Amino acid sequence: MNSEKIEGKFDQVAGKIKQSVGEAVGNQKLANSGVADQVKGAAKETWGNAKDTAAVVNDDSHSRAVVEGDDLKHRAENSAHNMREKIADAAQNVKNSVNEKLDNLKREHRS
Repeated sequence: MNSEKIEGKFDQVAGKIKQSVGEAVGNQKLANSGVADQVKGAAKETWGNAKDTAAVVNDDSHSRAVVEGDDLKHRAENSAHNMREKIADAAQNVKNSVNEKLDNLKREHRS
């Protein structure tokens, strides 16, 4: 487990506590800050997972390419590229989803 995953998990727990305390004492700013910490933590943890996955894919691809030659190396590089694209797309989708929910919350509280 890398440091980003650990920090992400910690930020999520700390954010949940901060949100709960803010809600308990009626401090909306503190509660909102807690939610922001949870989002930041989730992003960090996801980035840590992406790094771990990229390392595994790269190590595996490199090992196979050395044994089986250039054709496999080329396919492995394409596979790694496709995995990076999927991870980047997933991160973008998560960001868009979170931002949409945050925008909805803003609209609800302005009404």
